[in-house]
Amino acid sequence: MLHTILQALEDGRVIELPDNDKKDAFEVLASLLEAVPSIPAGTDIVGAVLSRESISNTSLGNGWACPHAPVPFDGELLCAIGWSPQGIKYGKQDEPLVRLIIMFVVPENQRSRYIKEVSTLVKVIEKHPECRNLENVENLNAIRLRLLDMANFAMENGGPDTRAKMIELKTKAAVIPAIVPEFENMIIEPLMIISGPGIEPIVLTQNKELFDITKEDKILATVIAEKNWHTLNGWRIVRRSSTNYQADIVVYDCFAIRSARNSTV
Repeated sequence: MLHTILQALEDGRVIELPDNDKKDAFEVLASLLEAVPSIPAGTDIVGAVLSRESISNTSLGNGWACPHAPVPFDGELLCAIGWSPQGIKYGKQDEPLVRLIIMFVVPENQRSRYIKEVSTLVKVIEKHPECRNLENVENLNAIRLRLLDMANFAMENGGPDTRAKMIELKTKAAVIPAIVPEFENMIIEPLMIISGPGIEPIVLTQNKELFDITKEDKILATVIAEKNWHTLNGWRIVRRSSTNYQADIVVYDCFAIRSARNSTV
């Protein structure tokens, strides 16, 4: 049964990815997971994912991928899901572009459950025809419905105990209205930080709230340079890349993510 995927749907951790770069996708999804209150502060999810990915490519085929971050603490199994309309080159030859990435955080006490959930996911992808037709999905709502169909399929084919669990879940019609506002109100904003010796850092963004709070933060450029991300007034600012120029000027290409429910604009 795909409990963790259902939980991600209900909690609002399914988003459209801002571009079609694999590392950027990892950083966005890791930021969503690091913002979960039960994740200890300072947990480097994207670092753990990239380390694991360097050992073994996590493509599942048919446009799916399942990167994961083993973490050295006990907790609940969590995932965040990203959809790429254009598709992402995932590093495996002769496989279609990846369009759905399910990133798991795997605490030490959840290793067995993680293996069972991914095994179920692989079986459903193989048996559910619509799972192999992701290139024709038109929008994020269709992705949510596809994931709910998959969970329903897994439960119906999981025996009496699993089917009984389905009775406890909300129906598809009830779940979707409940989770749509969470998805629709997720804000992802690009921004650039220009920094260098002897100059006040400059932040370029079209979001006024983000501009105002970053203008007042004196350590933003330093923190972004040192550890790639910074939390500021409910925003998670993540560095995607940096470019060095003459006179030691550095431009940091970043994105910022937050829920619009706490926005002041």
